Amino acid sequence: MGLVVDTAYIAGGVIASPWLAWMAATKPAKFASWRGRLADCPPIPAPKRPRVLIHAVSVGEVNACRGLIDAIEALPGGPEVVLSVSTAAGIERARAVHPATRHVIRHPLDLSRPVTSLFDTVAPDVFVSVELELWPNQMSAARRRGIPWVVVNGRLSERSFRRYSRVKYLTLPMFLGVHAVVAQDAAYAERFCALGTPRDRVTVAGTMKWDEARIEDDVSGAGALAAAMGIDRSRPLIVAGSTGPEEEALLRDAVAALQRPDVQLLCAPRKPERFDEAALALPGCARRSKGETGSSTGRFLLDTIGELRQAYSLADVVIVGRTFGALYGSDMMEPVALGKPVIFGPRVDDFKETAAALVRGRGAVQLEEGDLPAQLTASIAANLRDRDEGRAMAERGREVIRAHQGATKRNADAVSEALQTRAAWRGPIG
Repeated sequence: MGLVVDTAYIAGGVIASPWLAWMAATKPAKFASWRGRLADCPPIPAPKRPRVLIHAVSVGEVNACRGLIDAIEALPGGPEVVLSVSTAAGIERARAVHPATRHVIRHPLDLSRPVTSLFDTVAPDVFVSVELELWPNQMSAARRRGIPWVVVNGRLSERSFRRYSRVKYLTLPMFLGVHAVVAQDAAYAERFCALGTPRDRVTVAGTMKWDEARIEDDVSGAGALAAAMGIDRSRPLIVAGSTGPEEEALLRDAVAALQRPDVQLLCAPRKPERFDEAALALPGCARRSKGETGSSTGRFLLDTIGELRQAYSLADVVIVGRTFGALYGSDMMEPVALGKPVIFGPRVDDFKETAAALVRGRGAVQLEEGDLPAQLTASIAANLRDRDEGRAMAERGREVIRAHQGATKRNADAVSEALQTRAAWRGPIG
């Protein structure tokens, strides 16, 4: 099977070689990240306790599983965790938020040699993938070694479900081979079952992101960020987080339409490769990466990784990016948990349940399809005009978060059960 899968991957690589050459020439950092995923796993000490390998693709998944890692390490026997991450931004974030005692490694591409190196070096007792991430060679390697595979915070979007359904005859063994799926909601659970995961292995626990939404009024480092960028704390600040293509221009124009020169705008693009593009859409902006302080236009660009929370803490109004264009949304929980009035657009496919819960609880504002620039300007203006209603909305949003917390423990319980299954032939844990 491994030879067949490898051959298919290599054939795909040959077909995609013009694109790969273009990426190597135009985006060398991203291409280097892909090259790094072909390497053997770096050496790490052999496990002295049960070991759990958690795979988190990028920054969002890394953030989502922080509490889960703590919960796993608190299980009987004190399992140790190795965290594998696919993207360079995710690796950077993981190393920033996890102590040096935890091993953070780059997750390999699904080719036989790097996959074998991963499992031989890490020697996990349980493999945990965050949200989805099922791969044939890795699933085969886990099965041969008797390693249970658990999907935590399981999410299977409509478009992913359609893609898997088209090739179900190829993907069925992967979904059949999963030891347990802990899905975020009933719709995701049904999709896992429809693709072949036995129903008795699928449970619904809610999303762990509710648990990672830390409710607090002050964020360490926020004042320092404002001072470093020259943000005037006496003037209103609109913060747009995780923005996508064309959204910086939309936000620029929406703020300009307020006809309030006192209002400042800070944009934080989701993808590092878009930083320069975003700067062009925000003429006169002060760029964090360049150490620029102060902006005559009142525009700021947070072109760094790991400081968005501090920026949200400074905001008078937060706009959630990737919800106005052709993409599928961004997490809106963090700014709500920080007590900010939050606005997002109609494109929230990847966060439907979260968005729906917040809208039902009147804890955030969602704009509708139509004249988005005019709606955005009007909504920002309303929030700046009626600060009391903004604070009330933010508190309602926090109540929604509190009501949905608890998924992390349910996911940790599934990992605990998998560890016990693995221990059945290796001796008891704890």
